[in-house]
Amino acid sequence: MATAKETILWRIRHATRDVPEAESPEDVPVKRGYRTEDEATREEIVSRFAERTAEYEAEVHRVGHDELPRAIQQALKRRGVRRLVVPPYLPKDWIPDGVEAMRDAASPQLTKEELDESDGVLTGCALGIAQTGTIVLDAGRAQGRRALTLLPDYHLCVVREEQIVGLVPEAFARLEEMVKSEGRAVTFISGPSATSDIELNRVEGVHGPRTLEVLIVG
Repeated sequence: MATAKETILWRIRHATRDVPEAESPEDVPVKRGYRTEDEATREEIVSRFAERTAEYEAEVHRVGHDELPRAIQQALKRRGVRRLVVPPYLPKDWIPDGVEAMRDAASPQLTKEELDESDGVLTGCALGIAQTGTIVLDAGRAQGRRALTLLPDYHLCVVREEQIVGLVPEAFARLEEMVKSEGRAVTFISGPSATSDIELNRVEGVHGPRTLEVLIVG
């Protein structure tokens, strides 16, 4: 009796039996007929991002540039945040008075225990995708390393309107230019962390923050 591995390999060989040995995947053109640019207005794109991000049970607010420091302060106060994880290069005026800033750096880095025991993390982002309500982090300025947004239970993320693109292909095109030469880790966030077991019992906070709050600035 054939093993599962042998059966899978046989099926692959059978399905590709008519492919010439000298042919490589790059030799076969693939038609890509999907849209690569959103023709909606800027306001429509931003509104769609806010709506779809909220559909994932994230809390979303739109604020003006001058309102941002106060909006951050109010968001942290509502959550009772006292010990806030702060990534490198986060703007100083984003950090309100009365909050203990737990600053991460290349050396020394915050420990896993410190991140887990914090009240939350405040970051910027690389991009927002309106099509899917997704926030993209690329470990760049005001974002920090991936662990900063995985271990704290609350993530407050600032997204500038000009960072929001309409479609997923637009996001990948921008990311290719942003990170191709640096090899930084890229994280896609669509709402707070949640999963379900085989009986469809929903559990939040397993793979990341239990609560996601987004401030759209424009």
